[in-house]
Amino acid sequence: MAKYIMFQGTSSHVGKSILTAALCRIFFREGFKVTPFKSQNMALNSYVTADGLEMGRAQVAQAEAANIAPNVLMNPVLLKPTGNSTSQVIINGKPVGIMSAAEYHTSYANTAWKAAEIALNKLSTEFDIVVVEGAGSPAEVNLKANDIVNMRVAKHLNAPVILVADIDRGGCLAAVVGTLELLDEDERALVKGIVINKFRGDVKLFLPAVDFLENKTGKPVLGIIPYIEKIGVDDEDSVSLDDKISSGGEINIAVIRLNKISNFTDFDSLAGEPDVNLFYAKNPAELDAADLIILPGSKNTSEDLIWLKENNFVAQILKKPVIGICGGFQMLGRKIFDPLQTESSHVELDGLNLLPLETTFAEKKFTKQVTIDANFNFLGSHISAENLEGYEIHSGVTNISEKIISAGNVFGTYVHGIFDNDKFRRQVINAIRRKKNLPPLESERNVRAEKQKSYERLAKIVRENLNMELLKKIMGW
Repeated sequence: MAKYIMFQGTSSHVGKSILTAALCRIFFREGFKVTPFKSQNMALNSYVTADGLEMGRAQVAQAEAANIAPNVLMNPVLLKPTGNSTSQVIINGKPVGIMSAAEYHTSYANTAWKAAEIALNKLSTEFDIVVVEGAGSPAEVNLKANDIVNMRVAKHLNAPVILVADIDRGGCLAAVVGTLELLDEDERALVKGIVINKFRGDVKLFLPAVDFLENKTGKPVLGIIPYIEKIGVDDEDSVSLDDKISSGGEINIAVIRLNKISNFTDFDSLAGEPDVNLFYAKNPAELDAADLIILPGSKNTSEDLIWLKENNFVAQILKKPVIGICGGFQMLGRKIFDPLQTESSHVELDGLNLLPLETTFAEKKFTKQVTIDANFNFLGSHISAENLEGYEIHSGVTNISEKIISAGNVFGTYVHGIFDNDKFRRQVINAIRRKKNLPPLESERNVRAEKQKSYERLAKIVRENLNMELLKKIMGW
């Protein structure tokens, strides 16, 4: 039977996902067969597995850190917000419907929990170690009755819990003490230690606070993890977008920050190019400096297209080179039809009319890993690359014969992850460079190799700042 360790947080975005990835890599390097697990994820950043099933992107990164293939068992429940307090509910990689928060928590949570139980049981028999991640805070008293991701998981597994707090946002000590105070006695007993994350400065000056926490809570502080610049590990939600900008390059690329932006990690590899300044634009004025505009994926293409029009983005988009990915690709067409009103009350919308295509939404979602070839013209340059790997997640059916559709200074595709292909990414950037009368650059970057280096770097930092001996003792070694 597997051994368990679980990270829960004093709030969202404290670093639970990153620490889970770190432990996955540490235990993998120690020779263990290790897997991540998060019973329920709420995120618009998702991925398609080899068998065509959809799961949260954070668990994909954790699986990569553990050197195993992503599997929906690692994230059996995925909630993708659609707006108006509703989410698309995905169980074991397949959508089962759109539900309000109240409907899900009162009527469906137990069904979702059964899927989580089955997944946990399977992983427990196949792996030596399961590194479990919670969501948000376990002290949300209004949600505890229908919890399937925090203490319910810990109790089910009798798993030791490490409480993670983000000191960079302030209020760290109060957050730890307050969280523990709001837990029930049996829940508090499962918390075996505390980790302070995202620390800047001199650790010696913080040691009196460590003494205070340990005396006040009776829980050991297992580590103080430093703030890690440019971690290079995929995030699960758009809270992190403000951290993803790059600067200093000659090429300015603006990704429009749609209200329902999804799969934003599509552009992390672009941000890593030394000649690229990538930023997320929240208003049309920010597009003035852009050499290229990217319309990203969206969980609600219709509503985000309306938002673009109402907020005066269209005039700027029409003046610049544009790339559309997935939902952004659909927006570039002539028309969007939604006869079943799957996304909004609008059965027909005019697109931006930059590409000769029309899209009709259907109930069934298309999810598949793909390998494609690129052979098209963009900004007067010929783009040619073979065996580009990526994946598709979309509900719309579009009248296209090729995977990439281009027209002069515009192109679009349904393929997520296309910029992770090194040759293709550099060719696109060099097309922009030529347009600006800059010489093309050669690149020796290997994004997939860089990710592996990032996991190694993360693991090294965490290993050096976490009491691994005590952690293993807590896990039952």
